[in-house]
Amino acid sequence: MDPIKYLKRFNAYPVEENYLQDLARLQSLHMQHIPFENLDVIRKVPIYLNLESIYDKVVNQNRGGYCYELNGLFCWLLQQLGFDAKMISATVLKPDGSYPKSDTHAAILVELDAPYLIDVGFGDSTISPIPLGGERHTDNSGTYSIEEEEDGLYQLTRESDGEEKVLYRFTSEEKRLEDFHEGCVFNQISEKSTFTHDDIVTRATPDGRVTLAGTSLTRTVNGKKEKQQLTESEKMKVLEEEFGIILNAKKPLPS
Repeated sequence: MDPIKYLKRFNAYPVEENYLQDLARLQSLHMQHIPFENLDVIRKVPIYLNLESIYDKVVNQNRGGYCYELNGLFCWLLQQLGFDAKMISATVLKPDGSYPKSDTHAAILVELDAPYLIDVGFGDSTISPIPLGGERHTDNSGTYSIEEEEDGLYQLTRESDGEEKVLYRFTSEEKRLEDFHEGCVFNQISEKSTFTHDDIVTRATPDGRVTLAGTSLTRTVNGKKEKQQLTESEKMKVLEEEFGIILNAKKPLPS
């Protein structure tokens, strides 16, 4: 695997110093150029937690992925660049206020002057590192903060339009990519998984986000959303032009 080729995949270049601004730039560029997507899940293409196969998919095939793939590979890159980075597990809060299967989300912690949460595999979320000390950070998608609920258990919260919402909770315990095998299988086959029902493809933009959900395209610019329903041919064109994804013609998108 070639770190330089990976960096070129998202228009980045090697950092000379491991400072917060360098880490923030890498995260932002990664989220703007490498989409979060579940296209393989919907098409029942198995996803294996192997860095070489993930690298081939993301870098050589110009694809995206979901949390295990994106954060697993990005964590490897950060380590190659000299950052003190490790993978951690998290449990995402569902819209109904309940928690699904525990520890099925993968994220990253990077130790600088303080520990920072990095997540390039959560879809619509912050494009910047968030410190674990409770400081608030605001970008186009909302205002984020992390509070320690109890010893070693943290909670990521987003405030948007005056409302606060817990996104997920996590611990700082280091995990290996293979530790997420059970969660990766769950999110590929379970009806309770968010990712087994319809296509989801999303990436950040300099002023917002573009998201494809099924045949619905949503563009968010400075907090304002515009939605558009697509035909099958329009959807394929959007995948190519907005996300750089060309799917195998033998695997047509479902209507």
